[in-house]
Amino acid sequence: QVQLVESGGGLVQAGGSLRLSCAASGRTFSSYVMGWFRQAPGKEREFVATISWSSGRTVYADSVKGRFTISKDNAKNTVLLQMNSLKPEDTAVYYCAAGGIVTTRLPLYDYWGPGTQVTVSS
Repeated sequence: QVQLVESGGGLVQAGGSLRLSCAASGRTFSSYVMGWFRQAPGKEREFVATISWSSGRTVYADSVKGRFTISKDNAKNTVLLQMNSLKPEDTAVYYCAAGGIVTTRLPLYDYWGPGTQVTVSS
């Protein structure tokens, strides 16, 4: 069974930075794709970024390009999301997910973490 646990969320002022971590356990992740999604109050869950564990290929949502960076630490089975120049509209619960292909489509991710809250004040 795959387990994903996010950490690193919190309250930050607009223009600030946060780094989210997703610790993965339960199996070898070399064939997986790891994604970050977010869900703001009253809105649908949306794609943020994804990275292939084997190739390192990344894809970003247009809304976070140039501000967020997704990366992986193979030795620690951890995926990171560095978030810079944060805006109030980035406020959401952020979820880590694991799937089989590089995609922005939420239903194609099989495993999900419980989420971590990010709040950006203006």
